[in-house]
Amino acid sequence: MFGVGMPELIVILVIALIVLGPKRLPEVARTLGKAMAEFRRQSSEIMDEFQAQARLDEDAERRARTRPAPVPPPATVQSTPPTSVEPETPGVPREPIGRA
Repeated sequence: MFGVGMPELIVILVIALIVLGPKRLPEVARTLGKAMAEFRRQSSEIMDEFQAQARLDEDAERRARTRPAPVPPPATVQSTPPTSVEPETPGVPREPIGRA
């Protein structure tokens, strides 16, 4: 606890008892305890917010890495002049050209 051992803590308490007196010391200790509890509560809330934001950032990065690569737009097809060859019809055999 902040590098303060038991002997140092006893010396601090004796000095506080001498300075504050026996009537006021419990009141100061109670106030100090409430302040420390509030500080811990606030610091834990802040840490929770930081951790939640870190998780959101990691999820966004993970989603960005797993997205498929963007599909390029289709190439423009140049129109070709119509040919004399008719398109094949499924199921209908095509006759060879040039044979009679």
